[in-house]
Amino acid sequence: MIAVVTSWNSPPQDLTLDLGEIHVWRVSLAQTESCLQSLQQTLSADERTKAARFVFPKGRSQFIVSRGALRAILSRYLNINSHILRFDYNPYGKPSLIFAQGGDTLRFNLSHSGNMALIAIAKNRDIGVDIEGINPNFPCLEIAEKFFSPLEHSVLLSLPEHLQPRAFFTCWTRKEAYIKAVGKGLSLPLNQFDVSLAPGEPPALLNIEENPEEASRWSLMELIPSSDMVAAVAIAGDCPKLHCWQWTWEF
Repeated sequence: MIAVVTSWNSPPQDLTLDLGEIHVWRVSLAQTESCLQSLQQTLSADERTKAARFVFPKGRSQFIVSRGALRAILSRYLNINSHILRFDYNPYGKPSLIFAQGGDTLRFNLSHSGNMALIAIAKNRDIGVDIEGINPNFPCLEIAEKFFSPLEHSVLLSLPEHLQPRAFFTCWTRKEAYIKAVGKGLSLPLNQFDVSLAPGEPPALLNIEENPEEASRWSLMELIPSSDMVAAVAIAGDCPKLHCWQWTWEF
């Protein structure tokens, strides 16, 4: 699928999610103190414990907003109060709703970078999302040599220097989105599969070394959350219809 330069719209009041849709929510992690306090009250005891472990207030606030917004968004689809939502975690730490609250149907994934988070939601299909800020001073070639596949590293080297940072983070988000969709964490080595990354090249999972046929089971989509950020969504099956919503805290 070609890159999607998205517009982030306000969701309708009668929000629904069809089988052939993906919804991606953009969340600002810089919220007011009153919003922060309200969201914190919706968190579970273990989430509050995790929040308290953050040394710096900014990290603590961002965790509270991202988890609180996730709860608020999921509650809209399920018509369940956000504070009673409960999550299970697979052996690699990927969260899902408990079975009784739709965990067998509603799938989601969350990623954040800087002051922004993305939450991707689908029905009956595994999904992953990743967002990264483009840092022009990041040692892209050095990191790519260690963690990217030989093909990806070669493509990155072939690009003009001024295009390499965006291409690097484009590649990184696509790889992370796929790993998060599969739900196996870094037990799936980053250099064992290939994704597209060259400017203008459609997002795609090109090859998986252990199982070449597996690549055709997945679709990648590119999102542009802001001018200095890139993001990607990976989903099992064909690319469905994509809606991008802007989350705002409601009293």
